[in-house]
Amino acid sequence: MQEEENESLMRYLKKEVEACLMRNDSLEKENEELRQQVVRLKAQITCLKAHDTERKSMLWKKLHTSNDTTTTQPDFTKLASEPPSKQSAPPPPPLPSKAPMGPKAVRRVPEVVELYRLLTRKNGKKVNSSATPGSAFTSDMIGEMEKRSSHVSAVKSDVEKRKELIDHIIKQVKYAAFTEISQVETFVKWVDDELRCLVDERAVLKHFKEWPEGKADALREAAFNYRDLANLSSDVSAFEDNPKHSSSEAMGKMEALQQRLETCVDDAQRTRESRIKKYTQFQIPCEWLLDTGLISQIKLSSLKLAKQYMKRIISGIQLKEFSVDRKNIQLQGAKFAYRVHQFVGGFDADTLIVFQELKKLVHIE
Repeated sequence: MQEEENESLMRYLKKEVEACLMRNDSLEKENEELRQQVVRLKAQITCLKAHDTERKSMLWKKLHTSNDTTTTQPDFTKLASEPPSKQSAPPPPPLPSKAPMGPKAVRRVPEVVELYRLLTRKNGKKVNSSATPGSAFTSDMIGEMEKRSSHVSAVKSDVEKRKELIDHIIKQVKYAAFTEISQVETFVKWVDDELRCLVDERAVLKHFKEWPEGKADALREAAFNYRDLANLSSDVSAFEDNPKHSSSEAMGKMEALQQRLETCVDDAQRTRESRIKKYTQFQIPCEWLLDTGLISQIKLSSLKLAKQYMKRIISGIQLKEFSVDRKNIQLQGAKFAYRVHQFVGGFDADTLIVFQELKKLVHIE
């Protein structure tokens, strides 16, 4: 009996390790995608700067030419009518002349061509050969620059118009102190509602040196984490096994809910020490993070899942629903019971009664 229990424990631990490895792989892939996105954004910024320099040079050339003579006009139709060269990728935007334009000479930047080809190749865009090469690209870049300019103007407008409101919120956040985590939730909701009128909260608040960013972020973090745990506890408390669902479907839902419980509690316990230190600094209640607080309630709520899970298996065995894989189902029930037992630290009286019923069926076999 001891060997079977040890073997079951080893299989359970192996399954947990595999789940952690899969989670780690997923996070690594997400991290790599974010790094690639940062590289693309930096490349776009470089391209925008090069394009801006090109436009300034062209404007300087036009001004210089108009001052030199009034009888001749620059011929741009020739450039527009020239067919694009055949390349594997769409041609880049037209390059400026090699001759010096004004006080500074414009030199060719190969990185701009490489970036353009890279972006068009990845996005699968095709440039119309009958149109001016790069005209669509230039139009997009101009539109993006105008959009950014309007965004900056909107931010500056908010800084001027909402100054009185933001100064008031700054004072409220600075001197806020709470005795209950529910008060933090209410306060954070009020702050978010007040700041919702801003076009870009982060960009606007950067102009206010007195803004207590550290405390505001800590308040939001505490409110969000508490609400996340409370919602999870409510989900488990409200869960009821639907007899219309098949046993495999119902048991799968209970296993998924138990996994959420364990993950959430594990994250809270792993970061508890650093969070308590930060929350205490900003006078944010942190009793709910202790094992005697909300964490304890969440652990105890998983006993309900254990009872319903074992009852499903007991009824399935009695109704001969698991006639093919009875031994595997019995083992599955014992593993889930053990999993909850270790998570909570034991069983209450009601859960123990259901477990004894399951144990009798195993011994009958």
